[in-house]
Amino acid sequence: MVIVNALLWPGTKICEAMGIDPESDQGLLRSMFNMLIYLTVALAVLWLVLA
Repeated sequence: MVIVNALLWPGTKICEAMGIDPESDQGLLRSMFNMLIYLTVALAVLWLVLA
């Protein structure tokens, strides 16, 4: 469970900063924020590796 909490940490912090309960909609909003963050990181890493 520690790994899961570490992976969901960015979305949890964004939800808390916006005043939204991260578990309010079964975590879908938190998951969306995590997806956006990890997509940006992954694309940046790919760009650095392939460029």
